[in-house]
Amino acid sequence: MTVLLAVAITVGIFYLYRTYPEWFEAEALKKWGYLGAFLISLISSATIILPVPGIVVLFALGTTLNPVLVGLAGGTGATIGEITGFLAGYGGRGMIKGKGRMYTMVENWMRRWGGWAIFAFAAAPLPLFDIAGVVAGVLGYPVWKFLLVAWPGKCIKYIILVWVGAWGWKVVLP
Repeated sequence: MTVLLAVAITVGIFYLYRTYPEWFEAEALKKWGYLGAFLISLISSATIILPVPGIVVLFALGTTLNPVLVGLAGGTGATIGEITGFLAGYGGRGMIKGKGRMYTMVENWMRRWGGWAIFAFAAAPLPLFDIAGVVAGVLGYPVWKFLLVAWPGKCIKYIILVWVGAWGWKVVLP
């Protein structure tokens, strides 16, 4: 049931993104301010099958708003959005067969390091966190601990990315 919920959320978000692309443009989200940064991060992180590039919008928001606050809002939204991956792992425990090399590596790290591995994957500028969310769900990691450990990692990553992106945006498009 939780796998179906995660897929339904992903399909719904992708449908909104394809049907109303103007809702996701930087100018529209700028009107929403930090709430817009939160929402675009929530939406882009909640999609586990179809990627939605939310960080590019945060770069633009970081040029007009405080990049640190945009990073905090984005990191918070991204952390909450990652619940879909967690739910997919939690509900799909029995369906995960023939684990790939990446999955096995992430699972080994999480068994060995627990919360520290979740924090590291959340802070890393790599797309491994979706796998970490699924693995955490499969391993039965408590969702509140998952969110509590992932949040500072995501915020650190987003603050750095938004600040660098906003700085680069200003250099490229003065």
